[in-house]
Amino acid sequence: MTTLKIHNLETAPEASKPFIEKSQKAYGMIPGLHGVLAGAPKIFEAYQTLHELFTETSFNEDELTVVWQTINVEHACHYCVPAHTGIAKMMKVDDEITEALRNETPLADAKLEALRTMTLTIVRNRGHVSQEDLEAFYAAGYGEQQVLEIILGLSQKVISNYTNHIANTPVDAPFQGFAWSKK
Repeated sequence: MTTLKIHNLETAPEASKPFIEKSQKAYGMIPGLHGVLAGAPKIFEAYQTLHELFTETSFNEDELTVVWQTINVEHACHYCVPAHTGIAKMMKVDDEITEALRNETPLADAKLEALRTMTLTIVRNRGHVSQEDLEAFYAAGYGEQQVLEIILGLSQKVISNYTNHIANTPVDAPFQGFAWSKK
């Protein structure tokens, strides 16, 4: 089992302290992932920047959740799946969406299912998608912008998922009730 140090305001490198303070203010705590990322200020900055940018895309709360959680589940992130389950609840995403994503079952909403499928295709094929994949995605009501926005979300999730795998980040107390493991 691997671990990395989880920093707090006192132990974080000086350049990470503004990001730690931002997390503390935003969440009322320092999420474990953020404490780990603090060990390298530029990755912490990149993660927070990508997160903000992704939340400003054309995706609504349900769609953001579909992209995030599809990637989290595919990457088997023990930390991010519970965290994004809690985040989805805060964003008022329907529990049926969250449970389908956690259980890797198709979504009832055809448009959201097309988003889940395209996200999986991009992740599993390392960005190699067919024209047929794109056409099916476009037929569901999405466009080229959303293909690129999935890649933005994936960029954020690679940072968090891979960091959590290496750090073996403990799930934060508020999300422990949403514990999850890949089937």
